Amino acid sequence: MQEGPRPGHRPDGGRYEIRITGHLDDRWVHWFDGMTFDRRDDGTTLLTGDVVDQAALHGLIQRVRDLGIPLVSVSRLDTPDPTQTKKETSR
Repeated sequence: MQEGPRPGHRPDGGRYEIRITGHLDDRWVHWFDGMTFDRRDDGTTLLTGDVVDQAALHGLIQRVRDLGIPLVSVSRLDTPDPTQTKKETSR
């Protein structure tokens, strides 16, 4: 028996930021599905971009692992608040 989606769960992905140790050069951009690279002064690189679903996110994290690069953090940048709804305003 399959369960339905959990409240607040978005299976369609979202915008993520993945922070890794070290600076990746541009030759790796194609390996990370269009993520933008931001090399920080603290010696880390931020990979930022849209991820279509959880499987794609896990694939990106596996690529970091496959390169042997320490993963610092993974953050969702557009976490929806299920308690907030759009309200229409009339003029």
